[in-house]
Amino acid sequence: MQISDLPYPDPGVPDARSGPRFLVWLGRGQLGGQARSLCWGLVHFGGVAGLPYAVGLGVEAVVQRDGTRLLLVGALLALIGVAISVGDAMLHRTAVTNWITAAARVQQLLARKTAELGSALTRRVAAGEVVAVSTGDVEKIGWFVEAVSRFLAAAFSVVAICVGLLFYAPSIGVVVAIGVPVLALSVLPLLPRATRRADIQREKAGKATELASDTVAGLRVLRGIGGEELFLGRYREASQEVRKAAVRSARMWALISAIQVLLPGALLITVVWYGSVLVLDGRLAVGELVAAFSAVATMLYPLRHFEEIAMAYSFSRPSAARAARVLSLTRTDAPEPEAAQARIPETPAPGGDLYDPATGLLAPAGRFTAVVCGDPDLAGRLAERLGGHPADDGPASERVPVLLGGVALDELALDTARTLVLVQDKDPVLLSGTLRELFAVPASGAVEPGAALAAAQCADVLDALLQSAPDGVADPMDARITERGRSLSGGQRQRLALARSLATDPEVLVLDEPTSAVDSHTEARIADGISALRAGRTTVVLASSPLLLDRADRVVLIHEGAVAATGTHRELLHGEPLYRAVVTRETEEERRVATMELTRLGEARLEKALTEIEESA
Repeated sequence: MQISDLPYPDPGVPDARSGPRFLVWLGRGQLGGQARSLCWGLVHFGGVAGLPYAVGLGVEAVVQRDGTRLLLVGALLALIGVAISVGDAMLHRTAVTNWITAAARVQQLLARKTAELGSALTRRVAAGEVVAVSTGDVEKIGWFVEAVSRFLAAAFSVVAICVGLLFYAPSIGVVVAIGVPVLALSVLPLLPRATRRADIQREKAGKATELASDTVAGLRVLRGIGGEELFLGRYREASQEVRKAAVRSARMWALISAIQVLLPGALLITVVWYGSVLVLDGRLAVGELVAAFSAVATMLYPLRHFEEIAMAYSFSRPSAARAARVLSLTRTDAPEPEAAQARIPETPAPGGDLYDPATGLLAPAGRFTAVVCGDPDLAGRLAERLGGHPADDGPASERVPVLLGGVALDELALDTARTLVLVQDKDPVLLSGTLRELFAVPASGAVEPGAALAAAQCADVLDALLQSAPDGVADPMDARITERGRSLSGGQRQRLALARSLATDPEVLVLDEPTSAVDSHTEARIADGISALRAGRTTVVLASSPLLLDRADRVVLIHEGAVAATGTHRELLHGEPLYRAVVTRETEEERRVATMELTRLGEARLEKALTEIEESA
């Protein structure tokens, strides 16, 4: 896998049961890249491991005044130098490729999960956490994946140096063979504490990122209510907590680094002292002492990779755990694999009714159905459930799958479910780009963008986009929309999103408060446009606006999670006090006063009628 091959055609199904399992899955998915990196690492570290022995042989050749042998040693040193240089360059190239490949695969998995869950993702995971995982965490995950092959090559070189010294100079090689494992394992007692501090730092950094993301998202509202300084103060406090945690973590890693310098230095002094004694006793040649000294000095380089792999794992483990937590989310409570394979639901036949067993809501095929909920949160969960995304953290009764033509939506393939049912939530998102690109979405082709824009009353939006467009843009479809449509008002963004939903022309369209940000005159025209454009198609609108409800073929009142009444808007307005209270925003006190006034008027009319009867008699 080269960088030019990214992204993967299919990033695969990750093992998201835990952070370590996810890291293992990533490593197994890049065995080819890991093997190449390991091979080049062996070339590089093999040269590093052979360098001390070549130096020792050269010293012995000088001592023995053997010119031929010295020339051979020179050629060997040149070959080792080439191996070290080429191996280091290619090791860096392949290691960075593994790093970027792992990070890109995680980002691809996160993007796929985001597309799968849609708006349900931010209901289960904070948006800031998703941002933290897709930015900083992917780098740390990629760091560990690429560090594994370099660590294995470094470990091989350390073992090769120790074994070589045992054969080349057994008297001094024993000291090195005993001292090196002590060096490698000396920091193990400190790693748990360093890992805990790193986890705390990552947790605080994640919370600070979430706070910053939420603050930026709500900055306009915060300025409106004068809460900007309050939230900035909270972010300052959070950032200071991150700084303190980072300093505590850095102190521990600095201690580990100091030990990695101090102990090899002590081993080097021991080797020189003991080797000098052996040379004076005649039990060790000068070249062998130089080789032993060079071997210990050379091992400082590969031993650094032992510290690096510990750091990489300590930092990547919490990052992998957070990524696994996001990737383990499902749009439904998925059935067991055996059960899913045993029963593959068929795609519902066109024209089926939409039915929600949890609330009893029935949206007849080809009709315009309006749903009134007194609880906005209930309306949001209902819209999500109608799209085949039952809430996994809601009441058990709300996890029952919605049926379309008798087939459970959440058991269908995601692409199929979204082709059949499209849900537009309260806060639809407009991506940056031209208006033409905004409407470049999967659609039936039966509804042109112009008709959808007209039905959503977007004439003034087109004029505004054309006026703000650079000179030379004559077609409003070529005008650019800024990120999230920030240059447009809330009502303009809402109408453009509605037009995009209408242009897709799905079999079932679910709209959650599609006109909450427009004035009443525009709302009335939009209601007529939706009714006309969606004629013969199943449309469900969750709203409490009388202008929308009056255009609906059927109105359903949902109270306390269940259907309480069904009829037309005018029938329910006159016959259902609860419906009238929700739609007209009538309070309990107003209802009581109105009831008393009606009672008083009725009594006055009755008394007047009795008086007239008595007078006539």
